[in-house]
Amino acid sequence: MTDPAAALAGVATGIGSWPGTDIANAVTTVIGELPDLPHVVELPARGLGADMIGRTGVLLVDIEIDAATSGYRVSRRPSTTSRRARDFLTEDLDVLEEQWELAGLRGSGRAVKVQAAGPLTMAADIELAFGHRALTDRGAVRDIAGSLAEGVAAHADEVARRLGAEVVVQFDEPRIAAVLAGRLQGVTSLEQIAAVPAPEVADLLGSVVQRVNRPVIVHTCSADVPFEVFGRSGVHGVSFDLSLLPTSRYDAVGDYLESGGVAVLGVVPGTDPEKYPAWRESAAPAVELMDRLGFPRRYLAERVAVSPTCGLSGASLPWARHALTVLRDVRAAFTEDPDAL
Repeated sequence: MTDPAAALAGVATGIGSWPGTDIANAVTTVIGELPDLPHVVELPARGLGADMIGRTGVLLVDIEIDAATSGYRVSRRPSTTSRRARDFLTEDLDVLEEQWELAGLRGSGRAVKVQAAGPLTMAADIELAFGHRALTDRGAVRDIAGSLAEGVAAHADEVARRLGAEVVVQFDEPRIAAVLAGRLQGVTSLEQIAAVPAPEVADLLGSVVQRVNRPVIVHTCSADVPFEVFGRSGVHGVSFDLSLLPTSRYDAVGDYLESGGVAVLGVVPGTDPEKYPAWRESAAPAVELMDRLGFPRRYLAERVAVSPTCGLSGASLPWARHALTVLRDVRAAFTEDPDAL
């Protein structure tokens, strides 16, 4: 793909997670409601091994993890938890491949998105054998990043082969702001983990992006989105909750867009709102952002994509389905006549 950002701009997509445990229904819905960029569905409600860290753990190369009382820990050998997670992922890909074929999408040119926890979040949430976060050991952090890059590249290759489709990779980094600010605690409340310098984080992410060698989005639910770090790392798209973005960070968004990146704007809630918004209401903050930045509204189609603010696993099924419909309508408005908004 000559321009990775071209696979991201002007699309509507999901973050990854979905409510319930019915994988066939979830896959059918996502393929049908997100014609631009459907995604491999995640169902955390299935329990241990279906969550973000456990699911990503089975993609690691030459590193095994197991459930511990405080979360996940590096293991000497494959565990029951990792086998369970691997079974979930295999089932999910089998169902996706079947539904993709039934929908006649093989060779259609449509792309699909895969998701995994990012290297900083994995290092923050996995414990080493002696109980400390892997983030406290820079060598372990580099090992996790390299293992993750290899595993996600292989995973993306498998999905591309199964579906005959281009693949976009999303790394979820909910911990990245805390890692940069040194806000993570260690095994006790008295142990504070030192901040990881921004250049080091950018280099680490950049090495992963280069190895994956596909269009890469980084998603974070934080209000403090490190656009500068993502820009230096070569990330092609940044996915964030637009409602949390302070006006003081507008210029950082503008700089990222001008550098060629794509903003994946979270414009519909990840959980049920009191009142279901219409598409125009959901589109308004994105239009306002472009206007405040002084960008032409055609950027809504050329440099912007839309998504929920976060995963939909905590939503009801009716809202999850409605959220995707709203996103599709917002995307159509941005693409067809943004100046009329």
